[in-house]
Amino acid sequence: MNMKAIVLFGHGARDARWREPFDRLASLWKSRYPNAPVEVAFLELMQPSLEGAIATQVLAGAKEVVVVPVFFGQGGHLRNDFPVLLASCQEKFPSVTLSATPAVGEDDAVLQAIIDFAARAI
Repeated sequence: MNMKAIVLFGHGARDARWREPFDRLASLWKSRYPNAPVEVAFLELMQPSLEGAIATQVLAGAKEVVVVPVFFGQGGHLRNDFPVLLASCQEKFPSVTLSATPAVGEDDAVLQAIIDFAARAI
C-alpha cells in the first residue's frame, strides 16, 4: 500500500495561540479525508519541525509525503530555507517520496476565498 500523507507547514511564532488555525486546518482535513494522514510542522519557534512531522508520517507508514506551505506567498523562507530543509529531510528518509506544493496564497481559489471573506465585511 502506498500511503500518502500531508504536512501543513507554517512559519511558527513565539505566541502559542498562533498555531490554533493550523490545528483547525489539520482537524478539518482529518474530518474530510480520514484516510489521508495530516501533521502540522513549523519552520521555527514551534514544534514539530518539518523533519519531526515527516518522521511521524513515515513511522505511521507513509510512502509519500506532500508538504503544503501555509504561507501567503513564496517569500525568502520558501525560496531559500525551505528547499534546504526539504532536501535534508529527503536525505534522512530516502525511501519516502517528498514533494511540496506552492504557497497556499499563490492559489487563485485561496485568493478568491480571501476576497469573499473581505466582501462579507462590507
